[in-house]
Amino acid sequence: AADTIINQKGKDVICIYVAIGQKRSTVSSLVETLTRNGAMDYTIVVAATASEASPLQYIAPYSGCAMGEYFMYKGKDVLIIYDDLSKHAVAYRALSLLIRRPPGREAYPGDVFYLHSRLLERGCQHRTGGSITILPIVETKGGDITGYIPTNIISITDGQIFLESDLFFSGQRPAVNVGLSVSRVGGDAQTKAMKKAAGGIRLDLAQYREMEVFTQFSSDLDETTKRQLIYGQSLMRLLRQPQYHPMSQHDQVITLVSALHHVMQDVPLDDMGRFHTELIKYAEKNMSDVCRRVDTTGQLSDPDREEILKVAKEFLEKYRAENPQNA
Repeated sequence: AADTIINQKGKDVICIYVAIGQKRSTVSSLVETLTRNGAMDYTIVVAATASEASPLQYIAPYSGCAMGEYFMYKGKDVLIIYDDLSKHAVAYRALSLLIRRPPGREAYPGDVFYLHSRLLERGCQHRTGGSITILPIVETKGGDITGYIPTNIISITDGQIFLESDLFFSGQRPAVNVGLSVSRVGGDAQTKAMKKAAGGIRLDLAQYREMEVFTQFSSDLDETTKRQLIYGQSLMRLLRQPQYHPMSQHDQVITLVSALHHVMQDVPLDDMGRFHTELIKYAEKNMSDVCRRVDTTGQLSDPDREEILKVAKEFLEKYRAENPQNA
């Protein structure tokens, strides 16, 4: 969520972060991070912390949304993050049980789905030209995506990014589970450049995950399978991203085009981070016009893609010459 807000810098987007039922120290450290990255100039933080009464936690997202609508009616683009709606549902449950509303599934009142759908469907593109994009965060218990509140939110939204604890603790961060993360708008939410660059990465990763499970039971692997495993591992390592360092569009396009054409396949995993950072710097220096075109037009022409591949292969040769021990 913090990365998403930091990534809006210079894009004329108003960000509203709604903290529901969190510790004050957590909210305070987030504000500190946003201030350090210059994001508080365009960010509003609405906080109903864990020490506040349930009615305040219940009303917090509506307060944030009302502020967002004010800017939307003025023709501005707004991003609202609700962190998180599980705690909002718990606050509403406490409130409802106190006023003797009949409990339903998991003791939540029957209208909790209606409540969340009305809240999230206020995200829209308005005729004034303004818009609201809503990013709700939901907690799963024990990684169970089929819980009552998570399934409610999933059915309302345009897709979900599912973050998995096992991946997180194995060092894969952000810990996105490729299989359970779904977009219902697909490529329509991507720029043409990203759509063209990303290609079959999802399929490649799904095949790698499947093969990884299969190879646990067999040590005798043929050369093709070994190559596919190494390719999958290099893709996974490449998708690790340092916190609070959002990537520009040309960074992402260069990375994906190079990776999906197997340019980075033979780079040692431990050296992947350094290789990737230096590749981006080398590409920005040697084809600044391509980087500028991708950023401004959101398009990736065939000649530009060939240029990216040519520069990536050049850099790979340079890297091998400078690091013969890793070649």
